[in-house]
Amino acid sequence: MKRELPVYNIEGTDFIVDVANLQLREKANPDNVIAVFDMRDVGNGYVFDYSSGEKNIPMLFGDDTDIRTVKIPELVKIDPAGMAEKYGYTVYQVQQKTDFDLMVDQQAFGRRLMGQLPTVDIAGHTFFVDIRMDMLRPKDDFLSNGIVFSQIQHYYDDIREAYVIPYNSAKHEFQELDLRNITAFPKDLIVVSFPHESRLDPVGFNRKCDVDETDGLKETNLKSHFEAKVIDWKETGIEETIKENIMQQQKQQQQSKQKDESHKAGKRQRRGPKL
Repeated sequence: MKRELPVYNIEGTDFIVDVANLQLREKANPDNVIAVFDMRDVGNGYVFDYSSGEKNIPMLFGDDTDIRTVKIPELVKIDPAGMAEKYGYTVYQVQQKTDFDLMVDQQAFGRRLMGQLPTVDIAGHTFFVDIRMDMLRPKDDFLSNGIVFSQIQHYYDDIREAYVIPYNSAKHEFQELDLRNITAFPKDLIVVSFPHESRLDPVGFNRKCDVDETDGLKETNLKSHFEAKVIDWKETGIEETIKENIMQQQKQQQQSKQKDESHKAGKRQRRGPKL
């Protein structure tokens, strides 16, 4: 039998508590949704500005006369059965825990606090996520330049929500492409993809940004190990650049040939007719 979801009232409006999707959904208007991660996490609950007119977090330039600051309890308090079902605990166990306990991998969090850096496997080689050094640092290869985050910012793909970079698997390092002159897929490089450093090591990233090390962990969670994806060159869009470069080179060669032929013709004319 399908469980009836609990209802939480905000300023006179009933909202269905949907922990499966981590949101509050207006009972009378299911299209009106307030996402939990759009609220401010204050540890023992969630706080947000609420417009009684919009029945939601207010628009940026909306009327502020009906705005109230609202705080709701943790999800384990307003729907312990839903949280138990979502995270695989009994209701009794959930009642002894916080949202942070359930939503964040506690073993991975504990290892990180003890100083263990997350790792990424890239084409069979292990890299340490070293936010302090601003890089993915290859294990057991001190000659490698590794992968420096500040050098690959322009390779971040907003659609994939990940870095997509050319990688030299022999040297275990990032290698920049000469996009102006490239005329074929590089034979000595592959393309790899992995998350932004804020997801690879959210604790280290928080420390770097001088915010609480637990900030945002409920949303991003954290892992101790990642596997980079190897991507086909044809999926990167570079094929069009290669075609354009080949056409440009052919055009330049043709122009050079025509210039050379014109130069030779001019020299013959200057010699004059033979007697």
